[in-house]
Amino acid sequence: MTNSTASIIGLDNLVFGWGRSDDFLLEVEHLHVARGERVFLHGPSGSGKTTLLSLIAGVLLPQTGTVRILERELNRMNGAARDRFRADHIGIIFQQFNLIPYLSVVENVTLPCYFSPLRRHNAKQRSQSPQTEALRLLEHLDMAHARIIDKPVAELSVGQQQRVAAARALIGSPEILIADEPTSSMDADRRQAFIDLLFRECAELGSTLVFVSHDKSLLESFDRHIDFGRSNPAPAGDSSRLREVS
Repeated sequence: MTNSTASIIGLDNLVFGWGRSDDFLLEVEHLHVARGERVFLHGPSGSGKTTLLSLIAGVLLPQTGTVRILERELNRMNGAARDRFRADHIGIIFQQFNLIPYLSVVENVTLPCYFSPLRRHNAKQRSQSPQTEALRLLEHLDMAHARIIDKPVAELSVGQQQRVAAARALIGSPEILIADEPTSSMDADRRQAFIDLLFRECAELGSTLVFVSHDKSLLESFDRHIDFGRSNPAPAGDSSRLREVS
C-alpha cells in the first residue's frame, strides 16, 4: 500500500453497511492513494465498487473508520461542506452519467464551473473561458462537432452522453478524478482515445485517478490494480474486502 503520509486519499478501518448489518457490509482496513497515482478497481457486480467511490467522494459516510481526502477528514464535515469540497476538488464520471437532459452538450460540460469558483478559475487558466475549455476537451473525445455541441444531451446516443459526462468531470482540473465504468458504452477506438485523454489530463495536472471497470484489458495501463474480494459470512448477507493485486 502507498505510504499514508504521501496520500491524497486515505481510508482507514472503514466499515459501511447498507440496511441491516447483515444485508451488505463493505470493509476497508487501509486504502491509500498517492497524488498523481492511477488506480484500477474491479470486482463482481454488487461487490461495493460504486459504494467505495461514493465514500471517497463524501456522498456516503461510513459507520466507522476514517475517510481523509486532501488532508481533510470528510467524516467531520457537515453535508454542505462536503458538497462544496466535492465541487472544488473531485470530478466524477457517474455510471448513469447524471447529465441534465434539457441542457446542451457545452452547458452540461461547463456545469461544474458554475458550482465551483475554483474550477471556473482553473478552466480560464487553461483556456480563455469555461466554454473554450469545454470545447477543447470535447474535441479530444470527437464531440466538438457543430451539429452536436448545441444539442440537448437527451438527443444524443448513450456513447455520446458518456463522453459528455467524461468532459464534465475533467473540466476545471480537479485534483481527484473518480470514474465509474466510464468506457462501458464506447467502441474500441473511442475507448482508447478516452483513456489517452484521461491519462494525459491527469499527468499534466498531477491529478489522481480512481477507475472502476469490468474491462480487465485496461488494467495494465494503471499503476495499481485492486480487487474486490467477496465473502459470505452468513446466509442473510454479503461482505466485501479490498485486496491489493499490484
